[in-house]
Amino acid sequence: MSAPSRWRIWPRTLASRLSLIFLVGLLLAHGLSFGLLFFERYQSAESMMLGNLERDVQTAVAILDRLPAEERPAWLDQLERRTYRFVLGPGDDGEPLDAGNDNDVVRAINSVIGQHYRPSFSDIGGVTPHLQAHLFLADGSPLTIDVRPSVMPMADWLPVVLLAQLAVLLGCTWLAVRTATRPLARLARAADTLDPNMRGPRLDEDGPSEVAYAATAFNAMQDRIAAHLEERLQILAAISHDLQTPITRMKLRVEFMDDAAGRDKWEQDLGEMERLVHEGVAYARSVHGAVEKPGRVDLDAFLASLVYDYQDTGQKVSLEGRLDIPLNTRPHALRRILGNLIDNALKFSGAAEVRVRAESESSLSIEVLDRGPGIAEEELTAVLQPFYRLETSRNRGTGGTGLGLAIAQQLALAIGGSLTLANREGGGLVARLQLRR
Repeated sequence: MSAPSRWRIWPRTLASRLSLIFLVGLLLAHGLSFGLLFFERYQSAESMMLGNLERDVQTAVAILDRLPAEERPAWLDQLERRTYRFVLGPGDDGEPLDAGNDNDVVRAINSVIGQHYRPSFSDIGGVTPHLQAHLFLADGSPLTIDVRPSVMPMADWLPVVLLAQLAVLLGCTWLAVRTATRPLARLARAADTLDPNMRGPRLDEDGPSEVAYAATAFNAMQDRIAAHLEERLQILAAISHDLQTPITRMKLRVEFMDDAAGRDKWEQDLGEMERLVHEGVAYARSVHGAVEKPGRVDLDAFLASLVYDYQDTGQKVSLEGRLDIPLNTRPHALRRILGNLIDNALKFSGAAEVRVRAESESSLSIEVLDRGPGIAEEELTAVLQPFYRLETSRNRGTGGTGLGLAIAQQLALAIGGSLTLANREGGGLVARLQLRR
């Protein structure tokens, strides 16, 4: 069996693994305890049976030996016990046993009547094997002691007690696993919902010392991330403010240049610098896009308005699909996302198609499609990173700064959605924005 198939049997979740370990350990301990208990009970029962056997056999043989032969059958039922009885006769044929055989029953019978009656022993086979002792009374009549050893019967209430104890074990296992895994699950949910755009709820710093320490460390990490992002936003905002002044001065000086060709190049470079500064600040602010208050919008009307704005300026943008549902979202962030995606499609193909459809009862998708050159499969994820530019037609030569898709990606996360890119069948790109309904 290969390693993957062997480990496939092992549960994947921590709760199931702990439950399995605890339950198996408790069941083994429980089984061992009951095994020892039953063994001790068997030993006690055997010792009691042998003690009773010695006394009863000695008394019963003495009584039968002194009774007249015609009265002996009436006494057999009174002398019979659960594990042995007396038979007037030679008994059954079986495999002879030596008187010195290492058998507790043989030793017990020999110890009380062996000197006077010299019994012989035989092992009787069959469905229920048993042992018989054969002897002769004083008048020569044969007597057989039929011994059928058996374990003492189990009490009717014992299975109920065993099931009750098993239920207690299961309950304790569940409680222990839940106590151990609940803080981990809470920490995992907090990490999964950690949003750099807003401060999430703080974890309770109570409970066992290890859990409290982990919660304190997580809260401190969340504060450090928020402080770092806030500092980055302030730095970029300060850089933008400080660069605006020298760029404006340089633009004024360029206007007084005599060389028209050189002036055009300077204006182009300065315009690119200004655009790069603005988009850098826009990206930093997109990380904090969740500060916009959410509201309910008519999605169909919202998309139609966006598409009509582009059509009014002569752009080839079309809309397909209707959902007839309101959407709770941040409208300015959603408009910025779709605007960036549509602008990107228009830039590289000259036309854009907007499609909206329901993915499931709880999610929907808005797609922006184009018939441009597309993107290499290995770069579909990389282009969502800031300042990443492709070396094909989607490069700086087209005027891009490498921030449009990154801003759309950050804003998508800020409104609780996700943005993915895929190459379109027949050529082009599909930008898919998935949102919760």
